[in-house]
Amino acid sequence: MKKIFKRILGDPQVKTLKRYRARVVDINKLEPKYKKLTDKKLAEQTTILKKKLEGKATLDSIMPEAFALVREAARRVLGQRHFDVQLIGGIALHEGNVAEMRTGEGKTLVATLPLYLNALEGKGAHLVTVNDFLARLHAGWMGGIYNFLGLSVGVIMPDASFIYDPKFSDDTHDDARFRHLKPCTRQEAYKADITY
Repeated sequence: MKKIFKRILGDPQVKTLKRYRARVVDINKLEPKYKKLTDKKLAEQTTILKKKLEGKATLDSIMPEAFALVREAARRVLGQRHFDVQLIGGIALHEGNVAEMRTGEGKTLVATLPLYLNALEGKGAHLVTVNDFLARLHAGWMGGIYNFLGLSVGVIMPDASFIYDPKFSDDTHDDARFRHLKPCTRQEAYKADITY
């Protein structure tokens, strides 16, 4: 019976992936535009997107611009460019779906897309994990992207909290991804645009 319904109505997963791929095409069309911008002009796009949201725009309507912007910022800051499959993962997460990815497929980079997009509303966007080490590592690693785009990043752990600050340097860490996380109060970390 299930197969009959699938044949008549179509597989919902196939339809969803088709819709996601169409959004990826929209994101990819914006790549040449953002590549041409100076760092300053690229960073100013955050303010432009926030103003669009103050008008009649929705997160879904600005998603292609936001994702293309994060992709270009990641390329400039980290030397990493989101692959199309990572854009699909970001769309799925933004829509509240589960996106299964194997180790090494770039989950950390994928999360930057919906986190940035949802932080534009000014209500705070949170990434929740039970692994304190990874929360701190990923905030420090991806913090450069968010900072480049004008957003603040905080980290909350049971016994400590931090704010990403590129001017701060904690030289006690061998791993550079931890060096720009400045100790702060929990309240300061919660007030960040993005909190891990």
